[in-house]
Amino acid sequence: MLARECKKELLDHIVPFWDKLEDSENGGFYGYVGYDLSVDRNAEKGVILHSRILWFYSNCFLVFKNPEHLKKARHAYEFLSKYCVDGENGGVYWMMNADGSVKDSMKHTYCQAFFIYALSSYYDASKDAAALALAKSIYDVVEEKCRDEVAYREAFSKDWQLIENDALSENGLMADKTMNTTLHLLEAYTELYRVSGDKSVLKSLYFLLELMLDRIYDRKNGKLLVFFDKELNEIGDIYSYGHDIEATWLMDRACDVIGDEHLSKRVSEMNRTIVCNIADRAFVKGRLNNEVEKGVVNTMHIWWVQAEGVVGFYNAYRRYDDARYLDIARSLWEYIKEHIIDKREGGEWYSQVFDDERPDESKPVTDPWKCPYHNGRMCLEIITRM
Repeated sequence: MLARECKKELLDHIVPFWDKLEDSENGGFYGYVGYDLSVDRNAEKGVILHSRILWFYSNCFLVFKNPEHLKKARHAYEFLSKYCVDGENGGVYWMMNADGSVKDSMKHTYCQAFFIYALSSYYDASKDAAALALAKSIYDVVEEKCRDEVAYREAFSKDWQLIENDALSENGLMADKTMNTTLHLLEAYTELYRVSGDKSVLKSLYFLLELMLDRIYDRKNGKLLVFFDKELNEIGDIYSYGHDIEATWLMDRACDVIGDEHLSKRVSEMNRTIVCNIADRAFVKGRLNNEVEKGVVNTMHIWWVQAEGVVGFYNAYRRYDDARYLDIARSLWEYIKEHIIDKREGGEWYSQVFDDERPDESKPVTDPWKCPYHNGRMCLEIITRM
């Protein structure tokens, strides 16, 4: 039933919503839909948003073989490859104007990661060799410009000078390095290695997994650390429930693609602890809380956290044969159906709901971060796994 319902949600609700946001005049997809469901056709177009849209339609095509999905993927790819790549300095920009001109020329490692992730999947769907070559070229830029002897630096100017990491810092902190960027580089390199078999990418993938295991994992408390200084010392006191549960299945996926039995065992042991702790600490009244800062629980219920919880706990059920995790995955899906899915005509998913289940009307339905990646991927993962 879970797979059937996810397929219906994906094909009858999520896909049609994003289909209607295609910008046939300027390319790409409209970048902003307000809570009132009004579309701002002049809004900025995030490169992360468009990479996630490209990933989404590419994977819809890979699962369902519907040529319309590939057509939408190609439309996103054409916008990204034409407007968002810096041909002079390398890498991709942060933000475009509605017409495709550059709005914010910042180069962020997190943004490069999603571009690589998306183009790798698009290559798998389209067999367009130019897409794979472009993905590999951005990988080369990341390895040259972003990586130091410790980990990956994050925020840069157009010409690759280090700048403050405003984009991925929060909670009053300014982080030099983050678990979030490390995780999504891991995700991107997993996909690039899967479709290319490139040994240099494999080497980088090992480096990222070792970072997660040895530096980012807090063995004492059974969780992943979030924000770091340039030497990868923790700053702040934050426990991100959503990123922890997402990280478990993405690290398992990386190990599956690599096929290293010893590494898989080490990661599985870490993930077993992380998942158990999220189940005990974050799963309350059928939904996942957001995070903990300095011991204070944030009880906002965010769309992507619930979606990643479904995949993460279903993955844990399959890995550890613990029926408790299947029950949690099903409970989260029931919560999503009841409170996160926007049942208004023309809606998609609410961005977040308060503890009393009221949608947060200050949050848009689409913006540079709100995309079909987490919820669409949840549906695709459940469909293919079940």
